[in-house]
Amino acid sequence: MKKGEIVEGIITQVDFPNKGRMTVEDAEVMVKNGLPGQKVQARLKKKRSGKWEADLLEVLEKSPDEIESPCPHFGTCGGCAYLSLPYEKSIELKRQQVQRLLEKPLARQTKPWVLEGIKESPARYGYRNKMELTFGDEVKGGELSLGMHKKGSFYDIVNVPQCQIMDADYRAIVTYTREYFLKAGIPFYHKMSKEGYLRHLMVRKAMATGEILIALVTTTQMDLDLTEYVEGLKALPLEGTIAGILHTLNDTLADTIQSDETRVLYGRDFFEEKLLGLTFQVTEFSFFQTNSHSAEVLYDTAREFIGSIDVENPVIYDLYSGTGTIAQLMAPVAGKVIGVEIVEEAVEAAKENAKKNGLSNCEFIAGDVLKVIDDIEEKPDFIILDPPRDGVHPKALQKILSYDLPRLLYISCKPTSLARDLEAFLDHGYYMEKAICVDQFPWTTGVETIALLVKEEKAN
Repeated sequence: MKKGEIVEGIITQVDFPNKGRMTVEDAEVMVKNGLPGQKVQARLKKKRSGKWEADLLEVLEKSPDEIESPCPHFGTCGGCAYLSLPYEKSIELKRQQVQRLLEKPLARQTKPWVLEGIKESPARYGYRNKMELTFGDEVKGGELSLGMHKKGSFYDIVNVPQCQIMDADYRAIVTYTREYFLKAGIPFYHKMSKEGYLRHLMVRKAMATGEILIALVTTTQMDLDLTEYVEGLKALPLEGTIAGILHTLNDTLADTIQSDETRVLYGRDFFEEKLLGLTFQVTEFSFFQTNSHSAEVLYDTAREFIGSIDVENPVIYDLYSGTGTIAQLMAPVAGKVIGVEIVEEAVEAAKENAKKNGLSNCEFIAGDVLKVIDDIEEKPDFIILDPPRDGVHPKALQKILSYDLPRLLYISCKPTSLARDLEAFLDHGYYMEKAICVDQFPWTTGVETIALLVKEEKAN
């Protein structure tokens, strides 16, 4: 076989995140965006470590497990990967992926361990409490689009008016926004020319309170009066209630949503959500689990895994604490909980949340875990890690390990990062006692994993 050759095969296994494996002429070929059991045609791209990487060209035969997708955008939009599988099959696929990833680092662990399956999301459709959509066009020179990136494309944006992971309020807001600016003839920001106005639309909605926060993200290349747009949003017949409408100015070159300046056009700059009896104030950029229904399952399971801490009035570190959700859930069983989060906006929200919930034993510190952890006077009796997708910085991980705590809890949103970080825990005398998956992101490749890590007792 050679580069550029077109091959056919049956995908026998799909590894995280959506890397299909098939055997062609005794050679292993990796192809993205396939499902187990599909017969596909692919073009060989390059060979690495004895395996071919290939681009999927066509699905010749569907998987025996496939069903009709409930979303008309599936296959074009790059948002969902498993929407043509029955739900039970999709989460079992994720569980298998995590199992295989954990088996590699844990092969040298002498203690037994178990992956206790995967917990379902209570909501399978319309579950997102945050959507980031991009302005653009679906074809070069085409009319204005507002939606998701086309599968496999950096530039093409697909309109998703019937997206199934958004609820009806999101769909109404997105449709109105696109139609308003299309009619007004307002240009989107072109990544290549660096010219244009419209960049992104962020919508966040609380599942418990129904409050909605809308942020229009633009450049400063136009001075547009947005009064009419705001009034149109307020007039939409929504089930929820608009808590705030923001105008976020962003002139950075990076294709990410960030703020040079944020203006409140209506209401306030946050919404309130409720989880497990607590109230949380969530701002535009503060981290909060994107599936509130499943977040309750995740955090309840985390509390079960932690169990009792054999120290009176323990000091608990909640590292990468976001808006302080885990910290506040642990506050009733702690002497003090200290949360560390790099996003200052999230830290301020966490402080407000603790006040609203009447919790006086929570402290939140803004800063990088790597730089801040040495300055905390109180040493921890227990640490909860909930890092971003890239996992824990290696130097920060060494500092965490130096506390030599009997147990730690690691909550991971990217199992490959967890598998990598497990190596360091094993090197330091820890073993993974148990783990469990939670389906936070139905139909996508994403999966949360909770792992309990225990320090092995030294023989006398």
